[in-house]
Amino acid sequence: MSVATQEATPAAARPAKKKSKPGLERRPGLNRWLPYLLLAPAVLAELLIHIIPMIVGIWMSFVKLTKFFIANWSAAPAAGLGNYKIALDFDNAVGEGLLKSFGVTVVFSLVTVALSWVLGMAAAVALQPPFKGRAMLRTLFLVPYALPAYAGILTWNFMLQRDTGAVNHVLEQLHLSDGTTFWLIGGNALVSLIAVATWKLWTFAFLTLMAGLQSIPGDLYEAASVDGAGNLRQWRNITLPSLRPVNLVLVLVLFLWTFSDFNTPYVLFGTAQPPAGDLITFHIYNASFLTWNFGTGAAMSVLLLIFLMIVTGIYLLVTGRRSRRA
Repeated sequence: MSVATQEATPAAARPAKKKSKPGLERRPGLNRWLPYLLLAPAVLAELLIHIIPMIVGIWMSFVKLTKFFIANWSAAPAAGLGNYKIALDFDNAVGEGLLKSFGVTVVFSLVTVALSWVLGMAAAVALQPPFKGRAMLRTLFLVPYALPAYAGILTWNFMLQRDTGAVNHVLEQLHLSDGTTFWLIGGNALVSLIAVATWKLWTFAFLTLMAGLQSIPGDLYEAASVDGAGNLRQWRNITLPSLRPVNLVLVLVLFLWTFSDFNTPYVLFGTAQPPAGDLITFHIYNASFLTWNFGTGAAMSVLLLIFLMIVTGIYLLVTGRRSRRA
């Protein structure tokens, strides 16, 4: 009995072999091609939605595609760099208008990004400590982000009307205005544009920064509080350095979104945009579809693409060097 037991023990102690799925063993080729098959729909969608239209747009910038050749694009004569020369000739009306629009867009983007980041950071920090009603406030702050863009901007359009808008009515009741201010034309158009874009974007900054704050250990704030550091010092020495990776991506994304924003001015002003609110994307749209000069409009679009790529490259290069030094 003992000998049999000793001989059976090693056999019983052997681990059982794991049974692999028969389909995976029989089809090794499928395992090799499965990742590519899963990526194929996304790659196809990217080609159809972004890559191919971009290539077509670049081709259009080198031809004289006007209303006379809409029915037959291939018959449009070659323009070479002529469309780019027209767009960059700041002595003519086309180039001068593009330069002014570029300046308005730079101011709009910088102010909107700064305001969105400041409001998002303030709200995220204020709602970080637990207190009663915090969840309700967080949900309330996310309404502009969850609301469809067109619905929100149309609401602002009604509110900014001169005679029937709520903004003038409230300012008049507070004795801050006589209630006859034009917000959608004239110089105030840029102020209205910045206000609407900030209202739409700051909640994204708030959501991103709030998520980043969750990764900061609370022990750091407790230790700093014991050492006598106030809220401002804790924010400067703990919160900002810890959120640096988040802020690097957030600021870049906000800048790209605002600089290429088309929906906000289009819905807010319609096709007749005021000079103070003439963003470059809206300017390119009018240069293409109102004058039917698609070649020049495509050249402006390519110039905008090149500018954003250069800004993105410089930004990533500078921030990457600073991160390595830190």
